[in-house]
Amino acid sequence: MPAEFDAQLQTSLRVTEIFHSIQGESSRVGLPTVFVRLTGCPLRCVWCDTEYAFSGGESLSIAEIMRRVAGFKCTTVCVTGGEPLAQKTCLPLLAALCDAGYSVSLETSGALDIEGVDPRVARIVDLKAPGSGEVAKNRWENLERLTAHDELKFVLASREDYDWAVLACRQRRLFELCTVLFSPVQGQLDPAQLAQWIMDDGLPVRFQLQLHKLLWGNVKGR
Repeated sequence: MPAEFDAQLQTSLRVTEIFHSIQGESSRVGLPTVFVRLTGCPLRCVWCDTEYAFSGGESLSIAEIMRRVAGFKCTTVCVTGGEPLAQKTCLPLLAALCDAGYSVSLETSGALDIEGVDPRVARIVDLKAPGSGEVAKNRWENLERLTAHDELKFVLASREDYDWAVLACRQRRLFELCTVLFSPVQGQLDPAQLAQWIMDDGLPVRFQLQLHKLLWGNVKGR
């Protein structure tokens, strides 16, 4: 094993949890998936459902993370947060997972630069609508780096959020760029209402609910 590669495996990250579940979002919805939830996030979305990942966690080497992931005997892995790209050592972790043969996705807020992410990784970029309180953090330059392999997600809390998202998609030609996902904020926007707006406007988006919450509710580690 090359010394440089071995050194990368000893690089540490702060990890909140590693668990096996059903993917509840993105085009991979329904797939058994191992989730690696990294600690820390520079954003404070008002509807955030993973505040427990803002701090704490444990320091784990990439080698140890890989060992724990392998224990679930599952070929699909999602690296999430928090905001995983807030830790620079997330990049070698993603590459190591790809090298090991996993099908890897990354859930990122889109507030941080995605350019250095291994091209084998499916980048699920969450653009923040005004209702999140963090719309100013969107890094629009990331759109130039997306490919058909990636996805854009909009989490919407109101009609205002929906109108903003539709305008952004049309002005920036996002429907032609990659898969676009629209999701309602749980308890704030009626899913049936959002589905109706999408149909009324004939949008080429994928409507999604958080499947894991339908199965298990707001349970940590699910």
